[in-house]
Amino acid sequence: MPDHPFSPVQGEFRTITINSKSLVGNMLGDPTSREVQIYLCKGWQDADLPLFVDLVGFTGSGKAHSNWKPFQESLPQRLDRLVAAGKMGPVALALPDCFTSLGGNQYINSKAMGNWADFLIEEMIPTLESELPVIQGAKGRAVFGKSSGGYGAMVHGMLHPEHWGAIACHSGDMGFDRLFAGDFPKALMALEKRDGVDGFLKHISDSTKMKGEDFHTLMILAMAATYDADENSPKGIRLPVDSRTCVLDKERWGNWLKWDPVVMLERQDVQDNLKKLKGLFIDCGQQDQYNIQFGTRQLCDRLSELNIEHRYEEFEDTHSSIDYRMDRSLPFLYHALMS
Repeated sequence: MPDHPFSPVQGEFRTITINSKSLVGNMLGDPTSREVQIYLCKGWQDADLPLFVDLVGFTGSGKAHSNWKPFQESLPQRLDRLVAAGKMGPVALALPDCFTSLGGNQYINSKAMGNWADFLIEEMIPTLESELPVIQGAKGRAVFGKSSGGYGAMVHGMLHPEHWGAIACHSGDMGFDRLFAGDFPKALMALEKRDGVDGFLKHISDSTKMKGEDFHTLMILAMAATYDADENSPKGIRLPVDSRTCVLDKERWGNWLKWDPVVMLERQDVQDNLKKLKGLFIDCGQQDQYNIQFGTRQLCDRLSELNIEHRYEEFEDTHSSIDYRMDRSLPFLYHALMS
């Protein structure tokens, strides 16, 4: 851990604004004009660079990873250090703003949240390639992230290998039965206390401080709007359980599970897509407080059985404050693309 992030960044920042058509009509009423902050590492003028896209975790947005932090490096500072140490070469880093009014994003298409996969691959990538000195095509692109961002990177690798050459998933959401199911009773109690989804969201809007239990309820509501949006419910939100007994609705819960990477991996098209990647990096902490390590182990065991090349690393830590793990993934992604 550095004593203080004294070093100024060595490269250049730019900001590109995208007026998205993919996000028009989202049920949250969120803005469709989005900024993408760009960081070009020192030496970017010398050759076209690989494009690295950072998908941040829940409650985050792109600029959160470029901001100054106490006793930590920003992501641009981390890249500068890794490049200076010879562990990787310079890259173009994209930090898109994908924040939603439900607190975050899973980076897939949703009637409620918006068509975020389309935004990234059909709008953002072509815009960046037309305006930045980057290698053209999937062979020069990597997507990475942690938690919800790790999930987004994993699913994009599973479904869209024509757009990504390599991915890195840090503690990405998977194993939904162990990750989410235990939160449904707590979410129902929170909704009962506030007279339903509308009342809860008004409570969040009127609050001057987000409490921990409110954060977790909001996160579950965002997952419902992502994986099983209901056009007849407030903001598209309907939990996959009976509102009185909390018994799972098998059909609605099945709609969630279709998006669980552990379940998705059993699809032949997903297996074929992962084999097309130039690099697949996955890691997770052994004490992950959201139980993600169990689904990650299950996924990686199955990847090995299917002879799908990947690197899996398990480390002694939790889900929180693990940006240091990018010291492992970023050089991996660079060398996978450039080999």
